[in-house]
Amino acid sequence: MMSDPFFMDDVLFQVVPVFIGIVFIIVFGSILFSIFKGIGQWKKNEESPNLKVPAMITSKRADVSRSSTIHHDNHHHHSSSTRTRYFVTFEFESGDRLELHVSGKEYGLLSEGDIGKLNFQGTRFLGFERNRVNKRDA
Repeated sequence: MMSDPFFMDDVLFQVVPVFIGIVFIIVFGSILFSIFKGIGQWKKNEESPNLKVPAMITSKRADVSRSSTIHHDNHHHHSSSTRTRYFVTFEFESGDRLELHVSGKEYGLLSEGDIGKLNFQGTRFLGFERNRVNKRDA
């Protein structure tokens, strides 16, 4: 007698739905975790004081991430995108350092060694007012 593939004794039909469910829970959980983490950081920034303190720019870096997709219709379409995030590290008079995410425009205007007043709120970069005197020129 042939076995019925829809009969629950078939291991494949018991394992695959459980596996797909676990993967779904992990992906959905990761998305929810990211959303709540972002909301928590935003709330923490909102509750932090708006500070304007003397600081020096010690380093700059760019984080480039690439992604590509292939679409299969009647033709193969390949598309790729690049995302660049910019970061600047500031050093305070106490010797403490803080790395902040900045816009591409701000990144281009700031140079390592610049001295000025950093305006920030929590982890949110609000601006940098450069002094005329630069540590490299002194």
